[in-house]
Formats: sequence, structure tokens, C-alpha cells
Amino acid sequence: MIFQPVLNIFLLILLFAPVAAIAVWMLTRGHPSTGSGTGMWSLRLVMLLACFFMLLRPGIPGGAVQTLATDTDIVIVLDTTASIVAEDWDGDQPRLEGVRTDVQSIVDEYPGARFALITFGAAAEQRLPLTTDTTALISSLDILQPEVTSQSRGSSIGIARTMLEATLAAAAESAPDRSRMVFYLGDGEQTVTTEPESFAGSAEFIDGGEVLGYGTSEGGPMKITSGDPSTGSGTGSTGSGTDSTGSGTESGGGEYIEYQGAPAMSVLDEANLQAIADELGVPLQLRDAGTTLDLPEAPTTTTNPSTGSGIGGSVGNVIELYWIFALLIVALLGVELTRATILVTQLRGLAIRGGGA
Repeated sequence: MIFQPVLNIFLLILLFAPVAAIAVWMLTRGHPSTGSGTGMWSLRLVMLLACFFMLLRPGIPGGAVQTLATDTDIVIVLDTTASIVAEDWDGDQPRLEGVRTDVQSIVDEYPGARFALITFGAAAEQRLPLTTDTTALISSLDILQPEVTSQSRGSSIGIARTMLEATLAAAAESAPDRSRMVFYLGDGEQTVTTEPESFAGSAEFIDGGEVLGYGTSEGGPMKITSGDPSTGSGTGSTGSGTDSTGSGTESGGGEYIEYQGAPAMSVLDEANLQAIADELGVPLQLRDAGTTLDLPEAPTTTTNPSTGSGIGGSVGNVIELYWIFALLIVALLGVELTRATILVTQLRGLAIRGGGA
């Protein structure tokens, strides 16, 4: 028998001991004025003990489950300009919805990998350093907000070049035995007049990855963003190759960014995305909601401690027994409710008879 308490065992004792003492005192006192016999207090004491043991989460060993892990560092580079919320994913949904789904697929595909997140708009920002905490990665995407529309002044699709190269170089120096992958997610729209910066300097550190392209040739409109999460998402616009702050107001009413009197449309630039893929030495995959994400195999074989490096191996499996005590608590609560119903019915009968007299 093993225990996996939901709280520290001493804290559980501190919480339950006073209540148990009261139940024992009422049980031994047995005075009629308590309105309850020793039988009911015995049941209540059993219910209390059942709750205590349920929170201890008892179980018995049930063998082992083989787990696998990839010895890989994965850097995700994500476009967070206005175009990331252009509404042409799966009909009229923001592209960010597709991005979140694909990142979850990447996390699921490479168990045990370390992940880093770099976002870029007017500037590049490392949102998450390399970590195995995938919950932090997904949470970062869940709360991700693009740039504020009024602050957008155009952006370059290669502005994250320096930060990506530095992140990969540091990872290679600290853990040279680990492989490194890069996933670049964006639409390829260059909304400043300068040429995009080259990612070629990062290629020497990369063992795999992909450039994932979002958007359509027809394009999608973008809503204005004021920076308040309650007003929706959106940021500086990319309309007809230039950023626009839009002619609407940032009142949170869902206005769309306009360019030259018409809704600004963000379109996919496949040529720019292909150029980034060539610089990184990885393939390009254009994404849409109707197709499944095709991910490359990890550069290093999934391993366990007995055959190589990695964090995989055998993890003990426990057969949980807390549900037995939960069922007992439900049954005892049923007894209490039945007794309470009977007492209420009796009191109402006495009240009716008293009123009739």
C-alpha cells in the first residue's frame, strides 16, 4: 500500500483531528439532548475517517509504464503582428487559433523535449527560455496578445534573427549532445521597406524543424486592438504591403483595421516564407484547418536511460483506491439525507397537528 496525499500529512491531521475529537466526544457523551443517537455519530465518525483516507490517496503498485523522450531543444519563432489574428483560418477564425493548435501538436510529437518561445512584431522578444515545462508554453500562447494597433509601425519577418541565433548558440554550448529544431510560424508579410534579415546564421545550429505558413492568397481582415484583452485581439495592420493604424476607434467594439478606406487584408507571402525555410535549411509547410500538421521526426532517436541519454524510462503505475472511500462517503451522506428528510417530515406533521388543535 502506498499513499500520495493531496496535502501534507501533518496538515491533514491538523485539519481533521479537532473535528474527529468533537465526533468522539459527542459519541461518548450520548446525551438525548444532542438530538442524535450514538449510531448517527458513529456513522459521522466513519464518514470523517473515510474523507481523511480519501485525501491520502491510497493505492497499490500496478506495474510499470514505459515512457519515451526526445533529446531535443525546440525553439518556436512566432509572428505576433496584426496578421496573426487575420480572420482567414477555418473560414473566418483568427490565424492564432491555428497556431495554438499546431503548437500543441508539436508539443505532443516530441515528448521530453525542451521548448523556447520567441515572438516578434516591431521587435523580437523571448517569451519563454528553454524548458521542459510545456504547460508554461501553452499558457503563454493562451494569453498571447498581438501588438497594440496604434503602436504598430511596420515589422520585418526576419527581426528575430539575432535572438534566434543567440538562443541556439547558447543551447549548443550548454548541451552540445542535444539536437536542436526550429519552427517558424508566420505569414511572410514584410511590412517595412527594408529587406528581411537573413536566418542563415542559425542554420549551423539546426538539425531539423519547419517553417509553417498561415493565411490565404485572398487574405483576411484584422480587428483593431487597444491592448485590453477584453476587447479582442489584433494589432498593427498589414494592408497592401504596409502597416496601418486603421481609421476606426479603439473602443473595443470590434472595428476592423482599414487601409485607404477599405478593410486591410493580410495575405500569405509564400515566397518570403520559402526564403526563410531555405535560410534555415528546413522545409516549408502551408497550413490550413482542413489538413493535418505533418511534423518531421526528431533528429535523435527516442531513448531511455538504459540505452542512451534522455529522460525516458519506466515510470511506476499506481492503482488508485481513493474511489472506494468516496463511494463510502456518498453512501453515508445518503443515510444523513434520509434521516434529515424523515425528521423534517415528522416536524411538519407535528406542526399540522398542533395547528389543528
